[in-house]
Amino acid sequence: MPDSQEVAQVFFLNRHDAAERLSQALTRWKGRNPLILAIPRGAIEIGRVIAHRLDGELDVVLVRKLRAPSSPEFAVGAVAENGWSYIAPHALAAGADDRYIDEEKRYQLNVLKERRQRYTPDRASTDARGRIAIVVDDGLATGATMVAALHAVRALQPARLICAVPVASPRGIALVRPLADEVVCLLAPEEFGSVGQFYRTFEQVEDEQASRWLSETVRRTPASP
Repeated sequence: MPDSQEVAQVFFLNRHDAAERLSQALTRWKGRNPLILAIPRGAIEIGRVIAHRLDGELDVVLVRKLRAPSSPEFAVGAVAENGWSYIAPHALAAGADDRYIDEEKRYQLNVLKERRQRYTPDRASTDARGRIAIVVDDGLATGATMVAALHAVRALQPARLICAVPVASPRGIALVRPLADEVVCLLAPEEFGSVGQFYRTFEQVEDEQASRWLSETVRRTPASP
């Protein structure tokens, strides 16, 4: 692993730059109509670039992190659209008891329902059965959200399930590795504070922008075989 000074010099210009680099690491799937499943919201920008470079198809996998009571940015677990949830071992220590977890899950499931209506109001989710499914995010911190996403997609019976991220904490990579057939990660520094620290520009993506990117990309990507 590089030392702390070297790590500080390694970063992506923005999500588009990260997506271009990640696409290069996934080129062996070009021409096989892979299904790129992005975790909203930021990862939709990454997913649309990868889908274009690989001649694949873009859709979303809807999951939400379960927020710690005193730190909304810190995940104590995650829940998928189908209701399956992952609870991190540190959840109780972070103040998330069973009652809190139940309330947080209900809240996040309502958010997921609203997002499904926003992102794909006039079509069903793309069928992943028998396909190369590549689940992408703009980075992994705890890895909780990706755990839920991989579990949800595995239930759809893809031929191969791939986790692809530009950057991740070693802890996050270790957590998701057993759940995917392959993990593609460009950078996993030992000194990891947050995903955003490895991007020169890491802007917040709003639902309206994410929805527009998704609809624009879906209109020009090929149909499933």
